[in-house]
Amino acid sequence: MDRSAFERQVADDVARWLDDVVIGENLCPFAARPRAEGRIRIHVSAAATEEAVLEDMQKELEHLSDTPVKELETTVMALPDVLADFDDYNQFLDLVDLWLQQFGWEGEFQVASFHPDYQFAETERDDAGNLTNRSPWPLLHLIREESLEAALAHFPDPENIPARNVQRMESLTAAERQKLFPYLFG
Repeated sequence: MDRSAFERQVADDVARWLDDVVIGENLCPFAARPRAEGRIRIHVSAAATEEAVLEDMQKELEHLSDTPVKELETTVMALPDVLADFDDYNQFLDLVDLWLQQFGWEGEFQVASFHPDYQFAETERDDAGNLTNRSPWPLLHLIREESLEAALAHFPDPENIPARNVQRMESLTAAERQKLFPYLFG
């Protein structure tokens, strides 16, 4: 498979995950509208090093900042060539936070993390709750803080979203898990 076909496949995998898991299972109650309006950008990064990921992320943050929210709400960066190991990915998130601070993005953007092997602290690897953040590829979700704050202000009990999502994942049957997460249970 050539690179462009590979990148299309990665983008398709991420789009399917967004539609079936994030939106289909209502894990993020704020995603359906921007997705339906074409305001979620899926960017497949060609970065093969952590430094290149940070540089690519900077370009995507600049693109988001320069584009009106009515045209582009958020960007999901797929990282198919780097950070496959969750421990490495998790440590890399500290660099992401430092980057946001260093380049003045803190307060304007935040980054949500998703990974095929995502594991919350104090959980076992196979805990169903980890599925809430398990994606087909390592991802960085670049979120406009202003949009997130506005969405949360109009949502009842937003602090209960994570617990509700864990309960939903725990309630899935084995067949449902296999259908929603073929890259994990295929």
